[in-house]
Amino acid sequence: MQMDTERTRIGVVGGGSWGTALAKLLADKGFSLDLWVFESEVKQEIKSLRENRVFLPGFTLPEGIVPTNDLKTAVGDKDLVLVVVPSHCMRAVAKEMKAFIHPDTVVVTASKGIENKTHETMTDILSNVMNHLPKKNFAVLSGPSFAKEVAARVPTVVAAAAVDRAVAEFVQAVFSCPTFRVYVNDDPVGTQVGGAMKNVLAIAAGICDGMNMGLNPRAALITRGLAEMNRLGTRLGADPLTLSGLAGVGDLLLTCTGELSRNYTVGKQIGQGKALDDIISEMRMVAEGVKTTRSVYNLSKKLGVDLPICNEVYSVLFDGRPVDQTVDRLMSRSLKHELDGVL
Repeated sequence: MQMDTERTRIGVVGGGSWGTALAKLLADKGFSLDLWVFESEVKQEIKSLRENRVFLPGFTLPEGIVPTNDLKTAVGDKDLVLVVVPSHCMRAVAKEMKAFIHPDTVVVTASKGIENKTHETMTDILSNVMNHLPKKNFAVLSGPSFAKEVAARVPTVVAAAAVDRAVAEFVQAVFSCPTFRVYVNDDPVGTQVGGAMKNVLAIAAGICDGMNMGLNPRAALITRGLAEMNRLGTRLGADPLTLSGLAGVGDLLLTCTGELSRNYTVGKQIGQGKALDDIISEMRMVAEGVKTTRSVYNLSKKLGVDLPICNEVYSVLFDGRPVDQTVDRLMSRSLKHELDGVL
């Protein structure tokens, strides 16, 4: 694992807003890196204009970022590969990457989601597909971080998680800079459950605000949403303390209150009466929470974990239930102890 900025070889897979912002952060720090983008026009824009006008307009990208449409170029012979593709594309991209990834490479995911069919996290998918790498080589980077603010060098704090502390600290050292502070933990499960579920809960928060319900409901939703996050996370083996940290409550607060959140925006438009299909058709970027809602709902049923808020989001998105009915259903549930099923 090379730590010298002039020698560490980095590839970034995914040229959306978040992948581009993280590539810019690394290049601003002094790294030279290959950035794989799916769209040929995005590659050409970055190469000729030094800007990703499709996904991250308004930011000049350093010369250290070399765009490519070739995965082998992006990931071959690298010390660290950062994968930032939509969660539903992760398996297909991992399969394409497998032949080019060296067994010593550290693979980091900054994608947030849970796969629909398998209910696997992103590190599960990557390690199962690229099984010629040791499992300790997979890590996750997550926390409260909007791409535009990271690109603008707004002070941001996130977490890097890996089962091997040395790997997590390697990721920490690569990404940390004066405007991007990285903490480490050894709980990739909790870090990813938090990153995935907060998107579902952000849709719920957006619905509340779209209905002009006031501030009390949003505060309650965030707090009880954290309880649901703990309920599912601990069932999957997460440490509750992880979910009380940056990748859990930190990211939850950001996406449930920030107008830059795509998931919050989707929810807000639904709360205002707009149809989901119409909202999605007008979006170029992915709102991960929509697909993750299905994953979380089905996984909770499979495991017998009670997630009332997430279940109501599912019913609105996929069963067509009116949003006002979901509020009534949540408020009229049987009365309980606050910590039932949480600890």
